[in-house]
Order: sequence, then structure tokens, then C-alpha cells
Amino acid sequence: DLVFTLRESLKPQKNHVFYCQSCGDIIVKDRKFLRVLPLPSENWNALVEEWCCHPNPFARSTLHPKHDDCFLGDTFFLLNSGNESHKSKENTRVICKRCKTTLGETVSSDTIKYYVTEVIIRPSEGSFSPTPRPQFVQSMVAQCLVELSSAKSTFRFTVKGDNGKTYILIWLLNSDTLLVESLGSSSSHSVFTLFGDIFMPSSGPVRTWNAVKVLYQPCIKSRNKDLADAWENDMGVHPLKFPSETCLELLLILGLSTTSLPPSLRCMNSFQVRNSCY
Repeated sequence: DLVFTLRESLKPQKNHVFYCQSCGDIIVKDRKFLRVLPLPSENWNALVEEWCCHPNPFARSTLHPKHDDCFLGDTFFLLNSGNESHKSKENTRVICKRCKTTLGETVSSDTIKYYVTEVIIRPSEGSFSPTPRPQFVQSMVAQCLVELSSAKSTFRFTVKGDNGKTYILIWLLNSDTLLVESLGSSSSHSVFTLFGDIFMPSSGPVRTWNAVKVLYQPCIKSRNKDLADAWENDMGVHPLKFPSETCLELLLILGLSTTSLPPSLRCMNSFQVRNSCY
């Protein structure tokens, strides 16, 4: 089952079902959107002062979807909560009722933010088929990197958790890598054991799949703190926000892939090297 981009999954005037990616529980059932609109950059309000010669006319304005709207952000989408209720009693996290996975957070009394790494969207006439968690996470993150690098000419990213902490620094080297594996090669299977065969779309006598090549640095437990602080204050670095648990999952995926490479290819300029499929 291929992982489609959010924009491919969501179509106006079509009924959609939203599933928890972890357990398959239905989060939103048979929702039809009249409008599916991209949101501006998360920093748009702060930049208005550079555009206007008078006080910010949007200072008290917020972009909240109506019941028939879906707004798409960099790593999330906004829905009008309607009659849906997944809010945790302790805080503003939105959790799955079945498996208790964090799906997103409440933005206001009538708006919910769902992260693209936590929810699968399918047409109502379709059916849910599970995608292995590591495949889904790496695919959605890779798609975010490709789209943002193309739209904003941004190639450096900080991966932040919903607790505000920075977990990973990512430097995108290229987004047009094509990985090829011969079906008759037994040695190549050990290189990508993290993903397994289901991660590789079959194409004739060889398997081929798109990938992005990235450099990364982990920032947990105050590692690379000086570099993380420098990137935090750099306008050329774009933040990507996900649930904290997902940030740790992504870090594990990156680390396991790096260890599968020959030692001479694992580092570049103190950064670790990783190929991520999508």
C-alpha cells in the first residue's frame, strides 16, 4: 500500500474517513469538505509588520476552518471539531480513544490540529489497509522535506516535539535519489532490513523507490546544543513540529539506517548520513 501525499488524499466534494495510523480506529467518519486550502507559513503573522506601514491589521485574527473546511499546514491539517471529541482531560493533546496515541492537539474550542504522521486519510468508499509504522513516518517526513525545499528553497530543518524541544537537525542534500535493488542480490537485503520488502514498490526484475538523502544530528539529552541554538536563530532554517513520541521514532529510524551503511559512508562534516524512502 503506497503512502499518498496529503494533497493527493484530500479532495473537495468527496467523502473521507480519517483513521488512526497506529491502530486503524476511525477518528473522523464520512466528512465532506467544500474547501481544502493550504495555510500560509507559520511565521506569516510575524512577517506582516514587514509588509505594512501601519499597525498589523491581522494581529487578532486567526485562521480557523469552518465545518466544511480543511486547512493544510506544513506537518498538520486543521479541521473544525464539530461533534468529534478526542481531547485528553489532562491537557490539549488529542489522543486516539483505542490505542491512546497522540494524534494532534486542540487549537481552539472548535478547531483540532492533526499531525500528518499520525492519521491516514482514505475515501469513504475505500478501505483501511495498515502501513508499517516506520515506513509511514519516514515517507511523510520525506514528503514534507521535498515539498518545503521546493516551495521555500529551504534545505535545513529542525524537528521539534509538541513539548517545544528540538530532537533532530536535518540537512537535505538532495530529493531526487533513486534507489535500485536487484531481486537476485542477497547482500543488499541486509542493508535495508529496517524497512523490509513491503517498503519497496516492485518494478519488474528490480525494486526501485524514490528517496531523499539527508544529513542529521540528534539533539536529545543536550547533544549538539550549540549547533541547535545557532540553527534556532537562523532564518534559513525551517521548523517541523510533530508529536514528541514521533520525533523519537524518527530518530530511531535514522540511526538504524545509518548503522546499515559502511563506516566510511556514515558521516559527512560531523553529520550522520541517511537515505529516507518516500
